[in-house]
Amino acid sequence: MKLKVIFQSMRPSFLLLTFVCVFLGASTVVANQSSVSLSLLILALLGALLAHISVNTLNEYFDFKSGLDLETVKTPFSGGSGALPDNPEMLTTVYLVGIMSSSILFLIGMFFVWKTGVGIIPIGLIGLLLIATYTGWVNKHPFFCLIAPGLGFGFLMVVGTQFVLQGEYTTLSWLVSVIPFFLVNNLLLLNQYPDIQADINAGRKHFPIVYGVQRSTVVYGLFALLTILTILAYVVLGYLPVLALIALLPMPLAFFSMYGANKYGETLGYYPQYLGANVAVTLLVPLLLGMSLIIV
Repeated sequence: MKLKVIFQSMRPSFLLLTFVCVFLGASTVVANQSSVSLSLLILALLGALLAHISVNTLNEYFDFKSGLDLETVKTPFSGGSGALPDNPEMLTTVYLVGIMSSSILFLIGMFFVWKTGVGIIPIGLIGLLLIATYTGWVNKHPFFCLIAPGLGFGFLMVVGTQFVLQGEYTTLSWLVSVIPFFLVNNLLLLNQYPDIQADINAGRKHFPIVYGVQRSTVVYGLFALLTILTILAYVVLGYLPVLALIALLPMPLAFFSMYGANKYGETLGYYPQYLGANVAVTLLVPLLLGMSLIIV
């Protein structure tokens, strides 16, 4: 039972995003015609997973402590895992999992500093800062809360993976990291809709709370449009191969999600097909983009 609660609090279904972002970072190394060390790639993936697990478990801990977890309506995509409300005796254990994950991540980061140089330090420090402040501080600042997910999974995870595999930063990894930046921001933005009232009661001030659902949906549409325009621009300018246009195939799912968000607003959680489509587009676009870089 204890292992089940710990596993549930890690939000395993959301960890797929980590695999996709690390894959995208590694694909830029292949595109740059550099070799990929399997051992370093596995270690980079482990570090990224630990970062994601730490954020998820600490978020579960603090959401339960604040009483937020007791107010949210649980859906497959929002409202928390429900692990701690059903097993409150595991509160300290889940907290320790989050702290241990961050600690092991720090050690992995120190290894990469020794292996690849100090260039990775800014990525690591910003990542650790995001983990430490996400629930307690980031969620109370609407604009930073809006872009923090994309910053972590897009720029930090994609570019960080590329750096530890190649030993230097490259233009391509920075360019492609913009794509998951927009998409992951949208992923978290829409997942906040069903929890707005509960989040207000818990003292959060994320973008949908401060600026409303209607404006948030406009921002969602803007990020989706920027995703499309960015990929098209990169192909036209020669930064990406023509095959990268396959990454645009899932984008209608984003506009399907936008339609649902515009129609149902705060009750979006009762219509999981829209939240599911949002998850799908977030995973599929970077995956297809990475595949196009490897194939060409």
